[in-house]
Amino acid sequence: MSYTIALNFEDGVTRFIGCKAGETVLDAAYRQRVNLPMDCSDGVCGTCKGHCEQGDFDLGDEYLEEALSDEEAAEGQVLTCQMVPSSDCVIQVPVASSLCKTQVGKITGTLAVVEPLSEDSIELAIDLDDDAELAFLPGQYIHIDVPGSEAHRSYSFSSKPGERRATFLIRNIPNGLMSGYLTERAKAGDRLSLTGPLGSFYLREITRPVLMLAGGTGLAPFLSMLEQLAQKHAEGQGGAQSGCAQPIHLIYGVNKDDHLVKTDALDAFAERLPGFSYSTVVVDEASEHPRKGYVTHHMDAEVMHDGDIDVYLCGPPPMIDAVLKHFDKEGIVPQSFHYEKFTPNQAPGEAA
Repeated sequence: MSYTIALNFEDGVTRFIGCKAGETVLDAAYRQRVNLPMDCSDGVCGTCKGHCEQGDFDLGDEYLEEALSDEEAAEGQVLTCQMVPSSDCVIQVPVASSLCKTQVGKITGTLAVVEPLSEDSIELAIDLDDDAELAFLPGQYIHIDVPGSEAHRSYSFSSKPGERRATFLIRNIPNGLMSGYLTERAKAGDRLSLTGPLGSFYLREITRPVLMLAGGTGLAPFLSMLEQLAQKHAEGQGGAQSGCAQPIHLIYGVNKDDHLVKTDALDAFAERLPGFSYSTVVVDEASEHPRKGYVTHHMDAEVMHDGDIDVYLCGPPPMIDAVLKHFDKEGIVPQSFHYEKFTPNQAPGEAA
């Protein structure tokens, strides 16, 4: 038996390793040429300390209190030299990946589909090469090199982990580097290079109600999260991480009516995933949409659960700032708050 361990480094790089039954995370990492911090490997120095965000494991009782206190252990801190996983785990490693002699992965694939979804959004599908090893946490992003240039652009996965076909929602920006390629030159069969996964915005273990806030193509990571949850439910895995035990509500905001995309997928999730619901919001005052304005106008008490919620937020910087100000004004302090701003990668004189 083997478990998958996601090591999230402080520079945003994620490296996945396999850990054999009975093997410590430190030994598994070294076996796969990831040099996690270590001085003693005996639970004495505390150098290998990290934080396990999800998963089951055993720390034993052979480490010193000076290396890991009872209070730290209760908060999810671990010593990787003592940690023996009994499930897949996600571990925060408090150093840069370069210091552990590892780096972000590079893979290649073939452009399969470019589909305009609206005037401002495009769906891109890439078939990964058969030998490509791409694991990621739902919500993370990857760099995609723009053909014909030396630049890359960063996009969140909208597909779930483990799929051979990776999909992305891309904002169509006039004169944009990636937008120009996709709308003017891209064709099926083009070869693409990708680097990743990256980012600390990903789905954590679900132990309380969840509120997801998406702006425009910021919907992408939530599609990945929901797809994984729906799959776990279909497989009958149950438990908190299945997403069935707690309500999940998504508020999806756009500027215009025809900017709403992938609502058919959201309808399907509402049928496939117990406890999931969503609402849409349109900014345009001329819209006849039943909910107009911004997402902050539609976060009523029913979805806020008196602050006993985990909030995930992905959208453009003005939306992020507006939500932060709204929470501060209303005195809302979620149990946890994870957000990611997406901005057009911009070179002098051009938008991405």
